[in-house]
Amino acid sequence: MKKVASRDVRARKPVRGSRTGRPIMALLDLLSRRWQLRILWELRGGEPLRFRALQDAAGVSPSVLNTRLAELIDSGIVSLSEEGYALTAQGRALEQAFMPLYAWAERWAARDS
Repeated sequence: MKKVASRDVRARKPVRGSRTGRPIMALLDLLSRRWQLRILWELRGGEPLRFRALQDAAGVSPSVLNTRLAELIDSGIVSLSEEGYALTAQGRALEQAFMPLYAWAERWAARDS
């Protein structure tokens, strides 16, 4: 039987790249998973997206999207309602935490222009 890893990244358990399971390392592990940042990017507008709309916007396979959404829901970053998937209050706070990094990346990309 295949062993399935826990998706609860909030627990203080060792994660990829860290033996301590510190919250920042758990978050970085979660966000570094393939397609995770793209999914969050597509949800940034505030309007809920249904599964198919999110799949089309992100360009990800249904199986991967399903897995990543389950991880984000388990982590309290995304929720599912009748309207679709959307960022939770924690997800919106994470989005705001990324804005300085976004601004830095824009400046970095324009440095040689």
